[in-house]
Amino acid sequence: MRFCDLRLSIEGSALARHVRRMYADLERRGLSLRPHVWLSEEWFSPDGVPGIAVPFYLAHPRLERLERRIMGEAEGGDSRLLLRILRHEAGHAVDNAYRLRRRRRWREVFGPASRPYPARYRARAGSRGYVHHLGEWYAQAHPTEDFAETFAVWLAPNSPWRKSYADWPAFHKLQAVDELIASVRRQRAPVRNRLRIEPLERNTRTLAQHYRRKLARNRLIRRGLADELLQRAFTPQRARRGAVRATTLLRTHARALSASVARVLRMLIERSAALRLYVRGNRREALRYSRWMLERLTAVYSQGETPHLPL
Repeated sequence: MRFCDLRLSIEGSALARHVRRMYADLERRGLSLRPHVWLSEEWFSPDGVPGIAVPFYLAHPRLERLERRIMGEAEGGDSRLLLRILRHEAGHAVDNAYRLRRRRRWREVFGPASRPYPARYRARAGSRGYVHHLGEWYAQAHPTEDFAETFAVWLAPNSPWRKSYADWPAFHKLQAVDELIASVRRQRAPVRNRLRIEPLERNTRTLAQHYRRKLARNRLIRRGLADELLQRAFTPQRARRGAVRATTLLRTHARALSASVARVLRMLIERSAALRLYVRGNRREALRYSRWMLERLTAVYSQGETPHLPL
């Protein structure tokens, strides 16, 4: 089926309730802006548009199941994560609506928004100069993402940011958000367009085409990251006559290398016991998340806590 033939709507779906909660969060903070929300292929908030595009699969449970089956996860499929993403995207929408990035205070704290957006970014996992919200140290990707992540932490109901981040260098960023929003509170936004970029109802691509492209992109990202890491350790040039091939080395030491992953798993088990954690939701989802978590942490420790993450 083509996207335009799905006839999906936010109204009447479970998504609508979460959008209303985001609006309530903004109202609670004294912001009159209500970012318009529309369905598209993925999450984004376009530059110059005070609105939010939401992935189509969140508007229907059958499509959400399809996303999970094909991609292994549905970003925003969990209610808690969905609200986190909406608050992050609301940060972009507020930035666009009030042109906050043009202000000197914004640039001094977060950096220039004009900085080129990277295809991937090197994260400093131990840095306290950035807030933690969506995970994967996303605030470190770009100044606009830093602002959106900081805004989301600030926006959350009963957010304890003044206490949680009191000893962090990121605290001054939260204070800056507080000051910037105070300067526009109760004011009408200068940018009020209702543009919808790549809306679903005008998309003639089929679901099959969408998932083929998405899977190909994911394979390319994984292959690209693997190639980059391999080329750091190995070389295509045969330096000497008896040089060993990389494949031979990796196969010979496969068992020892697997032990590195096992050590990360043991650490997770020990920390789970220390924190007295329980499974949230069903076991299937917990196992899927555990696999993802193990892959991510293995990558972090193997790169000295400065992982390269694709955008």
